[in-house]
Order: sequence, then structure tokens, then C-alpha cells
Amino acid sequence: MGWSISHGNSARGTNYRSATAMYDVGQQVAHVVTAKEWRTVEKLFKLANSGDGPFSIPPREAGKMATVLRNAAAHSLMPRGFTANVRELANAAQRAATARQPWEWS
Repeated sequence: MGWSISHGNSARGTNYRSATAMYDVGQQVAHVVTAKEWRTVEKLFKLANSGDGPFSIPPREAGKMATVLRNAAAHSLMPRGFTANVRELANAAQRAATARQPWEWS
């Protein structure tokens, strides 16, 4: 299963994420953020890995997630192969928050 993500950068083909990729990203993010930061984004990774169908993140939550994801992408322990993916997720979350629209995953 995979996810189409709203507010992505379609010009670079970043609107789609496989479930496996989201699991891997979640594992890497969990290793570089604090427990408090993880609680902010944990819902995203649980929902993305459950495969139970579409979900959305409210704009305010998406903004908080964007901050955590941006920090995770910039962390010195984040493997290079994951940095761009995490940053793109942060950017999509921020675009949803800025537009005051839900960040939708289908």
C-alpha cells in the first residue's frame, strides 16, 4: 500500500509515499528526536503504517509536525538517504498548515 499526500511538491513527484518508506522514515525520525518531539509526530507514522484508509491531520497539528520533521531532517544523526524525504514531508505539512487546510493522506 502507498499514500498520496496533499500539499506535496508534485513537480518533483513527492506526492506519493509507499507504506514501507513511511515505516523506514518513522524509524529514523524516532532515533533522532526527543521523546516530546516524537509524541508530536507519532500519530502520523502510526496512521501511515496502519493502512486502514485515508486520514487527515488538522492544520495546527500539521504545523507542529512540520517543525519536528524539519528538525529531524537537519539532525546530524539523520542518515543522508532519509534527509530529503523527511524534509519534503516537513514542507508538505508546513504548506498544509500555512494554507489552514488539513494535511490529507489517501
